[in-house]
Amino acid sequence: MVNWISGEHLIQRFEEWAPKKLAYEKDKIGLLVGTLHKEVKRVMVTLDVLENVADEAADKQVDLIIAHHPLIFHPLKNVRSDQGQGKIVTKCIKHDIAVYAAHTNLDIADGGVNDMLAAQLGLKHTQILQPTYHEPLYQLVVYVPQSHAENLRHVIGDAGAGSIGNYSHCSFAASGTGSFLPRSGAHPYLGSVGKVEQTDEQRMEAIVPDHLLRKVVARMVKAHPYEEPVYQVIPIQNEGKAYGLGRIGKLAEAMPFERYCRSVKEKLGIDGLRAVGAADAMIRTVAVSGGDGNRLIPYAKYRGADVLISGDIYYHTAHDALLCGLHVIDAGHYIERVMKNGVRQYLSRVIEEEHFDTEVLISESVTNPFRFIV
Repeated sequence: MVNWISGEHLIQRFEEWAPKKLAYEKDKIGLLVGTLHKEVKRVMVTLDVLENVADEAADKQVDLIIAHHPLIFHPLKNVRSDQGQGKIVTKCIKHDIAVYAAHTNLDIADGGVNDMLAAQLGLKHTQILQPTYHEPLYQLVVYVPQSHAENLRHVIGDAGAGSIGNYSHCSFAASGTGSFLPRSGAHPYLGSVGKVEQTDEQRMEAIVPDHLLRKVVARMVKAHPYEEPVYQVIPIQNEGKAYGLGRIGKLAEAMPFERYCRSVKEKLGIDGLRAVGAADAMIRTVAVSGGDGNRLIPYAKYRGADVLISGDIYYHTAHDALLCGLHVIDAGHYIERVMKNGVRQYLSRVIEEEHFDTEVLISESVTNPFRFIV
């Protein structure tokens, strides 16, 4: 029997990797065209959604397009089927193709676009260039009878509670006496209706990151012996995991800037690039940002980068970089096409893990508006 994944479930799993909360405010991410309330037999990954991509998706009978750059970024004044973005939207609706975009959230996510680029460039010991978000942390407190304490400790630990740095299953417990009165309609694990019950319990505490909170609580409740488990979820001020734009890392060995530019061309598979800075300067520490990197120049300089590789650098921003002694490589926005293979690999793992038959395709359409004339 053929087993197709639903659009809602596929995107739910995708957003475990690139949650919407990581995106910049006003970024046009999420479902932009169509519906996810359907079975998805084929999903296609693309950098941009242009007319050639929509035609390709229709020819290949694709049900869902996952793109990096939003098809609709600025509000549309109209949707005309014979021109502009309206033409693309009309084609997608006609062929029942949903369009979903993951933009800055995919840039920022662990293993997202910037990590893909850093890996393709061979950078080592990479770190976030500009932190933009720290995940909230919570203290989960639950009261459990002594007889079930050890099992519950393992259940919440296996679900991700109590992970601190290189340690997992971290928790604290204190013993005490629990007291409760089962009332009419109750089905108590311990005691009898109408009679006060006292029992030896543990107060168990563990730290849980925001993205795992629902999962941990659900598994805790399921494993708890009580009909009505008593627990608390308390926000705490500790800083959680950092997320952010850009990456900074090291080359295996230093090299002159001009030679490094040629290396970047080869590693990113591009026809040309724009370079800012002295050709003979030695490069060892490299910052990278797939999209618009203009705002990251001060961060790159502050963090000790010798060069910033970006998809877009403005003329006057290049002057600023020269003045502060930072080399710059404008490799073009199309370098973000690295996301196509990365997203396909992630989705393919999800589909394989859950034993679905949905096919994941990479768009073969070229969407780079620029070409080099030598």
